[in-house]
Amino acid sequence: MSFMEEEVPLPRGKKRLFADISGHNELGAIYKFKILLPNSTTVGLTLHEHTLSNLQMSVQEFIGLVRTEYFRNHLQIESPDKRQKIMWKSKDLYIEDISEKRMYHSIDLRNFQPHKCHILQLNDGSGQSADTFKDMWDLTPDTDLLAELPEEYTFETALADLIDNSLQAVWSNGIRERRLISVDLVEDRISIFDSGPGMDASDENSIVKWGKMGASLHRPSKAHAIGGKPPYLKPFFGMFGYGGPIASMHLGRRALVSSKTKESKKVYTLHLEREALLSGSGSGLTWRTAGGIRNPSEEETAKSPHGSFTKVEIFEPKIRSLNVFQVQCKLKDIYFPYIQCDEVCNTGKTRTPVEFQVNGLNLININGGEVGTTNFHSSNGPEFVLQLHFSRNQDNAATKSPGLRSSQEANARLKCVYFPIVEGKENLETILEKLEAEGCKTNENYDSFSRVSIRRLGRLLPDARWSLPFMQYKLRKGDKGQLLKRCFKRVKCFIDTDAGFNPTPSKTDLAHHNPFTRALKDFGNKPPEHWREISVEIRRGGNLLTLSQLEKVYQDWIYQMHDLYDEEIDSGEDQPVIVVGSLDKKKLGISSDVVRVHEIIRRKGKSWKRGQKIKILKGACPGCHKNNIFATLEYILLEGFQGDTGGEARLICRPLSIPDEDGSILAVDVGTASFDCHGSLSLPISVIDAGKCLAVESSEWHLQLEKQRQKSPSVIDILCERQCLELEVDGALPIDAPVYAGHVPPKEIVAVLRPACFVSSSASKNLDEKYIIKGSRDSKKLDQKYIVKDNLELYMEVKFMDDMKNGKHIYSINVTSSSRNGFHGLYIFPLGHKFPGLFQKAGLYTFTVFLKDSHLESCKKTVLVKPLPKVSSWRFSSDAQNTVYSVRAGSCLAPFSIAFYDSFENQIPLASIPEFIIKINSNGRILVRSDKMNVELSSDNLTLRVEEVLIESSDLDKIRPSYAATLMIYPQDELPPISVACEVNPGPLEHAIAQPPLSDSQLLPGCVIEELVLEMFDAYGNHAKEGLEVEFNLHGFCFQDHNGLNHKCDCKYNHPAVDDRGCIDLSGLLRVTAGYGKNGINNITLGEFSLSVLSVNKVIFKQELQTQKRELRAASIVPHSCAAGSQLENIVFEIVNSEGEVDETVHDEEKHGKIHTLRIIYDSSDSDGSVRFAFRNGRCIIPTIPLPQKQGDFTFLAVHSCHPELSLTIKVSLVEVPQVKQEDFELRYPNENMLLLQDSPTPRHVDNDLVELLMNDEKEIEDDIYKIGLFIGENERKLTLLYKQKGDIEPSIEKLQASAEYDSLNSHQDYMSNKESVMECIEKKDKSAAAFFCNLSRKIPFQDPGSQLMKDIVGVVALLGTVHIDPLGRLLAEYLGEDQMLAVVCRSYEVASKLEKYELDGKVDHEHALYAVAKSYGRPINDRFFVICLENIRPYTEGFKDNDPQRKLNIPNPILPTGEVPPGFLGYAVNMVELEPDHLHTRTTTGQGLRETLFYCLFGELQVYQTREDMKKACFYTRHGAVSLDGGIMKGNGVISFGYREPQISFPVATPESPKRVRILEMIEEKRTSLRMVHDEIGQLNKVVNKAKKKLHRKISRSRKLLDRFGPYMRGSYLEYHTNNTANDSLENWPK
Repeated sequence: MSFMEEEVPLPRGKKRLFADISGHNELGAIYKFKILLPNSTTVGLTLHEHTLSNLQMSVQEFIGLVRTEYFRNHLQIESPDKRQKIMWKSKDLYIEDISEKRMYHSIDLRNFQPHKCHILQLNDGSGQSADTFKDMWDLTPDTDLLAELPEEYTFETALADLIDNSLQAVWSNGIRERRLISVDLVEDRISIFDSGPGMDASDENSIVKWGKMGASLHRPSKAHAIGGKPPYLKPFFGMFGYGGPIASMHLGRRALVSSKTKESKKVYTLHLEREALLSGSGSGLTWRTAGGIRNPSEEETAKSPHGSFTKVEIFEPKIRSLNVFQVQCKLKDIYFPYIQCDEVCNTGKTRTPVEFQVNGLNLININGGEVGTTNFHSSNGPEFVLQLHFSRNQDNAATKSPGLRSSQEANARLKCVYFPIVEGKENLETILEKLEAEGCKTNENYDSFSRVSIRRLGRLLPDARWSLPFMQYKLRKGDKGQLLKRCFKRVKCFIDTDAGFNPTPSKTDLAHHNPFTRALKDFGNKPPEHWREISVEIRRGGNLLTLSQLEKVYQDWIYQMHDLYDEEIDSGEDQPVIVVGSLDKKKLGISSDVVRVHEIIRRKGKSWKRGQKIKILKGACPGCHKNNIFATLEYILLEGFQGDTGGEARLICRPLSIPDEDGSILAVDVGTASFDCHGSLSLPISVIDAGKCLAVESSEWHLQLEKQRQKSPSVIDILCERQCLELEVDGALPIDAPVYAGHVPPKEIVAVLRPACFVSSSASKNLDEKYIIKGSRDSKKLDQKYIVKDNLELYMEVKFMDDMKNGKHIYSINVTSSSRNGFHGLYIFPLGHKFPGLFQKAGLYTFTVFLKDSHLESCKKTVLVKPLPKVSSWRFSSDAQNTVYSVRAGSCLAPFSIAFYDSFENQIPLASIPEFIIKINSNGRILVRSDKMNVELSSDNLTLRVEEVLIESSDLDKIRPSYAATLMIYPQDELPPISVACEVNPGPLEHAIAQPPLSDSQLLPGCVIEELVLEMFDAYGNHAKEGLEVEFNLHGFCFQDHNGLNHKCDCKYNHPAVDDRGCIDLSGLLRVTAGYGKNGINNITLGEFSLSVLSVNKVIFKQELQTQKRELRAASIVPHSCAAGSQLENIVFEIVNSEGEVDETVHDEEKHGKIHTLRIIYDSSDSDGSVRFAFRNGRCIIPTIPLPQKQGDFTFLAVHSCHPELSLTIKVSLVEVPQVKQEDFELRYPNENMLLLQDSPTPRHVDNDLVELLMNDEKEIEDDIYKIGLFIGENERKLTLLYKQKGDIEPSIEKLQASAEYDSLNSHQDYMSNKESVMECIEKKDKSAAAFFCNLSRKIPFQDPGSQLMKDIVGVVALLGTVHIDPLGRLLAEYLGEDQMLAVVCRSYEVASKLEKYELDGKVDHEHALYAVAKSYGRPINDRFFVICLENIRPYTEGFKDNDPQRKLNIPNPILPTGEVPPGFLGYAVNMVELEPDHLHTRTTTGQGLRETLFYCLFGELQVYQTREDMKKACFYTRHGAVSLDGGIMKGNGVISFGYREPQISFPVATPESPKRVRILEMIEEKRTSLRMVHDEIGQLNKVVNKAKKKLHRKISRSRKLLDRFGPYMRGSYLEYHTNNTANDSLENWPK
């Protein structure tokens, strides 16, 4: 609401309504005006758009509305004063706005902004005008603020409040604008002028806000004044919004506020009158005051050349006579950093931020005031500066002031300044004296002078004169304790705070209940646990400090300043003796190794000499707080050499009670001086300055000597029962006879000192006070000569000794003398109140009373206490009570002892052996019950010894694995049972059971027993204890780890340990090393093997087994005879089982550890059988076996390379075949193309050689055709087997996949959901290759061997790995960037090059390759994408971590120079990405996995840390960059990523795979590898078969041509002619 809007006041306590900022509501715009009338009155006018027919009206119509409103208000308010009449009907009426624009005819409302009040002036042509207008301004405050008004003001406080407004105003001036605050104090007027921006009538800068409480212009600026650089010169003091009116009305009866802005031509005025405001204050009234408009004066224009100012004039001030100089000094103290400041200027020169004038004198020229005087007398040394940051704890901040920075944090700078002592006089005393001389005297002295001065935003808070705990001296032991105490008083702390601290309403102190104020006041104390609302961060020089560190560095600074500047005293009046080293500095109270020893000094105008008798008054210094001390001055010690600063001066005095020989000694031997204090005292010289050291006359000294002699004590005595009754004291010790335990001790013990004249033989048994030395006022019944006024201290010690002669100190105390029942000098020691159960333990109690450091003999009394006769409890002996008994089933418990006690835990002797039962329980279950044992009583009858308790139980499995139980002993009487912790372990191993039972039906050589668990039992049927090692005797077995590596050979002992189930799990650990079973020589069965388990050389388990029988046979027919020099081709060998079936599991897979090859060993010496032929699905094909050139029998051996029992011997007879020379054929028939006509006569005789040659040629062709056919048939049989193998593998893969999905259904539900969401995000990346492949993978899996497109595509980077936590997945995705997260991974560059084709001009061809395929699927690709080729990546070659199924890389951890791993280091990113289960065994052609290729290429050795701070500390030890879980990214080579980005694509989050699922996935990968190998073999065999068929057709064609040409020559008598059908038969009927 505009400040000029007239409305009915709201009810008390409610907020005022604000109009819509836009200026419109449902009824249209609202236009508001304040019209200044010629008769010095005002009237408000509000026009609503919906009531107007036109926004442009005539002036007469507008004046008519004004007139109506004026008379309506005039009738409602009866004004007592008679004002001039207004000429409403004058022809010269016109309206004038604030810019002096006159309107005679019409007013256009569209030129005025809606919902803002505009000032217009009515001129009626009468020539009358006014500068002041009644009720022009509405100063009605918000009623809620009235409760916040300050209770009391002083003149300086009120004046400072007005200056605060001026300072806030001028601070916003520009660089070239004058910042002036001018205060004029005269008898009848007080004026405050400032050259600030000024005020006008606008809503934003209204002059009303100056006078209206709660309408502060600067309150919103408070948040801008939090933080920054000390001394926080941001004068946004506005807090409550009533400083102006309240302060001005406190200073005087009337106030006139004049203000002008640079934009306005006029000066706006506001009038305040105290009586008018007071009469108008009430819940139902409003505060309205007069105002006006005028032109600026020449003086105002001269003071503010830029044209804006504010002037507050106060008339009829309350204070008539002022000391202007004192006001100037106080104002300079309050605004000192604004007047002159050395900190805000970079040049180091003193700067004057604001020009302050008081009565025309610039305050910078004023030499006076507390601040200036204090600064002048401070030391020039380094200041102790702390920077404090206060913040609300998160939980408190959220509940108290949500969203307000001003209530969440605050800052303060503490600058401690040292004021040294110079020439024996404290500088702070000098400051107080000078302030008193200047008329600025305070009520403080040196001790009470405030050591803290606080400024808020550079403004002094004069009443904030409290102390800080961290500056207060804490009792410190050591040689510098007293020095430190004095130096602490020489420090004053100047505190600068920002706007985070709230002031009191009067701005004289910090708000007391504000939590930041409380935290500052308590700074130095550790906050209690229940109040941790505020956290304080302490820094000095940028370094963070704890409270303990702060205390140390502060004391170090105190010592430094003392050494640099303090000047206690320079020298004495005699020649000193210099002593170097060999000083008891602690006793002397000095810190230097050098002292000057004087015998005379001058201090306080008097001379003090060696031998002078002095009196040190009580309380002068530590050690003198009880009585006055009479002593002899011996020496004066000055620390350091002459001219050194910081040295202490000490008085060495020998007290009256110390003899001369025990005084201090100064010895000089051959130029070397030494000093020993002995029994003398070392007092600071400040006792002279404080007037606490006085010279003593000889008469007084002799009087003290006589008193000292008379006070000499002689005997210490403890009063008996009768004497205590006379004193009415319960203080008698039972020393006459023994007492039972529980006897009530006396409440007090009374001891007295007997004087030297006391004679024990003549002492009265009654208490005579003249024989008691007392230390208080004398009694009427006592003679003064028997009274010693010194208050001595007696000490009492109470010791205890039990029956075992073990001594123990119970109690010690020292007391001074006191009075009781008229007697004085009583030393009463409290006993029963402090130790009501003192006599509960049986034994001997000794009470010793003595006087420390005295020749008096101590007084001793003893009391004997016996145990009670009744038994109250029993328990194990102390050794057994602290021992956990461990016993095995079948053995006896270790012996233990039991003792019996009374109600006070005193051990009681037994008269007989009691009866009891022993049980062992666990969780309410009885495991053992026994009443058979051997019990004996000890020689002293104090303990029972229990032995030979047999433990038998078959229920120990119920308490495994801890086997923890409780040993309980139950007595026969009413005593409760006792117990002790025990551990009942199973007994020695007795037998074992195999689960599942071993069977030899499925055992093959080299196979691993996948599931075998041996349950181990003791004789009682309890499972064996975890960790128990047993011995294994293996025959035909060997141990291997989970990686398939053998560790032990046959017949070796192994020592596996029992697990937590009481079993030994051998699953996957035993490999069969025995060969295949078969009947050997003499019917001995081969392949037998056994497994034995031994415990303590005893066989507890043995099982004998046998492998399955296998036999090697030739599947193809081997001819009985062959031509010498020829060869056997395509000989097929098979391994069959006992039923004659081929064992297809015999398949050579070397990389999986399955080696099945066949060796051929000839009987000739030229072959060693080193060539091996692989078995495929139980069969092995030998392509060729060369035969020797000589005829005769030829024998060779076919044997399995790993299983020699699988062997076969083959014998072939070799015959010599005659050979026909080719040249014979060519000579006889030179033209082989010659045709013999069918109709020509057949020769009667054909050359036998020619016929034989033709027949041999035909026979060779037929043999070739047969061999090729045999080769084709064999390969087609192989193809059949491969297709069968393919048909077996594919269903098994599907079965394993179903099993894996079932196994991970629950544990991986969240992971699949997460992965699915990642895939959906990828698919949303339209027109990208990753989206296409991701979508296609839902139909055709990646690396599907049946798909030409997908078989060599590994996947998309984002889907190939998982992480365990979401922040890591998002952080790594942000590190890689979206392009690399969506990169397509393929096997080789050859595959990648097929994904894209190019046109002749080099542009991408979008109609071929991958683009065409994607378009056919309805997902066209139109964006650049990355492809990563695994085969072309240089892998990591430094190995892997041991036994890690994820094959994590063996990268060494980073190491700091200290040899430690950097704090917060979590690991390497390449190892923190878990491979997606389907890709655990994805390999390149060289056997490399995805981690050492793909992910090492992407991340390198990127390090992962917990926080940014951890990452920054280790930045010099990162090779490839680092990231932190809170968002930090360093990419190496000086590249740092700032800001924050939420990646759309990140790695899925998954929990670790179960071992079972990992094994299933490994089997799936193995099956897929086998399937790929089968596919490859099928393809290769198809090529070989097709090539062989082509060769066969060529042979058949040649045979036909030969028969066609030479058939007639071969039909003669020598041979038959074979028709074409023979050839056809040979083609169609060869062996398959």
